[in-house]
Amino acid sequence: MDSVQHKPQRGVKLQPLDIIEGYKVRPGYYNRDGAAAASNGVSFTIHSHGATSCTLLLFHPQEKEPYARLKFPESYHIGNTYSMLVFGLNIEEFEYAFQLDGPYDRKKGLLFDRENILLDPYAKAVTGQRNWGERPEEGENFVYHARVVENNFDWGNIRQLELPLEDLIIYEMHVRGFTKDKSSGVDAKGTYEGLRQKIPYLKDLGINAVELMPIFEFDEMENARIVDGEQLYNYWGYNTVCFFAPNTGYSSVVEHNHEGDELKQLIYELKENGIEVILDVVFNHTAEGNDDGPCFSFKGIDNNIYYILTPDGQYYNFSGCGNALNCNHPMTRRFIIDCLRYWVTEYRVDGFRFDLASILSRDQNGEPMAEPPILQGIACDSILGKVKLIAEAWDAAGLYQVGNFPAYNRWSEWNGRYRDDMRRFLKGDEGMAGVAITRITGSRDLYDTLKRGQSASVNFLTCHDGFTLYDLYSYNMKHNEKNGWNNTDGDNNGNSWNCGVEGETDDPEVEKLRRRMVKNAFVTLMCSRGPAMFYAGDEFCNTQYGNNNPYCQDNIVSWLDWTRLEKYQEIHDFFRYMIAFRKRHPVVRKTMKEAACGFPDISIHNGYPWNGGTNHTSRLIGIMYAGRNDTDTRDDIVFYGMNAYWDALDMQLPGLPADLHWKVCVNTFVEYEDGKDIEAETEFQYGSKIKIPPRSAVVLIAE
Repeated sequence: MDSVQHKPQRGVKLQPLDIIEGYKVRPGYYNRDGAAAASNGVSFTIHSHGATSCTLLLFHPQEKEPYARLKFPESYHIGNTYSMLVFGLNIEEFEYAFQLDGPYDRKKGLLFDRENILLDPYAKAVTGQRNWGERPEEGENFVYHARVVENNFDWGNIRQLELPLEDLIIYEMHVRGFTKDKSSGVDAKGTYEGLRQKIPYLKDLGINAVELMPIFEFDEMENARIVDGEQLYNYWGYNTVCFFAPNTGYSSVVEHNHEGDELKQLIYELKENGIEVILDVVFNHTAEGNDDGPCFSFKGIDNNIYYILTPDGQYYNFSGCGNALNCNHPMTRRFIIDCLRYWVTEYRVDGFRFDLASILSRDQNGEPMAEPPILQGIACDSILGKVKLIAEAWDAAGLYQVGNFPAYNRWSEWNGRYRDDMRRFLKGDEGMAGVAITRITGSRDLYDTLKRGQSASVNFLTCHDGFTLYDLYSYNMKHNEKNGWNNTDGDNNGNSWNCGVEGETDDPEVEKLRRRMVKNAFVTLMCSRGPAMFYAGDEFCNTQYGNNNPYCQDNIVSWLDWTRLEKYQEIHDFFRYMIAFRKRHPVVRKTMKEAACGFPDISIHNGYPWNGGTNHTSRLIGIMYAGRNDTDTRDDIVFYGMNAYWDALDMQLPGLPADLHWKVCVNTFVEYEDGKDIEAETEFQYGSKIKIPPRSAVVLIAE
């Protein structure tokens, strides 16, 4: 290293202080993590508590060997941070990585190795995985490099939509699988652009939020294998390689140094169409895996800080994926919040769903914490102050926190109890009527509305993990044989019912019953208190052929088959109708101003007016919502009735004020068609007694 003669002066442009390997350098921007382009060069900053030295590696694009190795001078090392500004670099002409030296003691969790090439945790773009399903060289792990990204996307005056969470109808989807099949009809199949081309479909359907399964850079080749001649991948993406970088395999075009622009355009147009964007984020583990996994980033930087380790340096596996992030360590906590802030400010996302979020509540020894600093920090952060925070409130080690996840008046939860209990009730199990009423009316046994508000329970019956809604009523058993694990993977307790025939059938009565069961489920979801979520393709009976864990299936098992939209057009139209109904009647999703007629907010009418009792054999329930807007003098009164029994049952409706009568809006026993008078198709007696057909739901309004 050569020093450049320099005398400190005020008001002059930053000048080089040293020359390393022919490059002019000086201390960089310590408060700007990762690589940051400047007018006269690029600043590189990385943190490590245990490292004794750090070297910056510069590569020509797609080259394995670095063309320059710039060791950080000790004077550029402040605290635990290395930072160096390298003059004269053109961001389009290089990729970069780091090497860190330090002690190696596996039992203490120290894995420093100066030969390891390490990916910048704050990298905004990762090289080497541009083409889906390709390895650089057969049999080798990826050697990841980072690229500097020019963030100059013009968001104009677009603003966050800030829709109330309880008003959301969330559509969970996989970016690739949504349009990858040729039946999708888009030009750029399986990409952000392909999804953008489907925005008119989403808007017409009526959903107002999409929840994107992982889009951070991940390694689809992790554990890639061939089973029965079919190439399998880590398709879902729950194995993050880099938390700040979008998955370039989902881009339809090469975006060197502008990675993320196509994703930003997608988000921009979703917002223009009134649709919020929620990201499914995986801060519970990384793609570095266990002791047998690769060391390409956190392991080589500060393994004993970023991961929860056993006393002998092994990895606690609360995630089921080999390791667990030590989320409540101050360094990891800072990293996670920095990441969330980045996606909110640079990509304008509206919320996050946290995969296996209970891991975020564990301390460095793996024990659950009453007040986890990371959860409080996220909840109270100024930039994150209005984004949606949704927890999957359990982990793979058995920590189940549904109903008691540390909320700080901000966190909502995937209500797994809603899914499980409602599946059982809807298929006719005994002893479920009372709990079903509790779930539909907001799970107040789990979520105190005074403490948690009306949006703590995110209600769902289907998601990526488990059966699709069609398969829920087509299969009694999971059929995961194609995954290659002898059908041992996936949930063994899906609470499904095949309606009498396992799998596909030509029996018109079975098919008719399945359609009715699908409609029953969706009516119930749309008439439940709290935000609602369903899985993409449910609206046209997409099937996974009984596979309830298709995490590895990059094929028609996981891809949406858009030909089913024509086959199940009536189901699609019914979904669209129910979504619009839910929007028109806010009383079904939240408490409103007291009804002028004196009806309570929620009342139960199980067969007879004002009868809230159930017993072990009850399968008929009735729920009435009543209220009005502050500016509306007219009451909004909605009655939901469900008969989960296999014979028709009578429902005596509560009496209405003299100027009102009951109008049937939904009867799932009747095929829905535009212009059809469903009320005329429904068996009424004296205007107050309705016969609900077997395994059917009805919805009425007072008008």
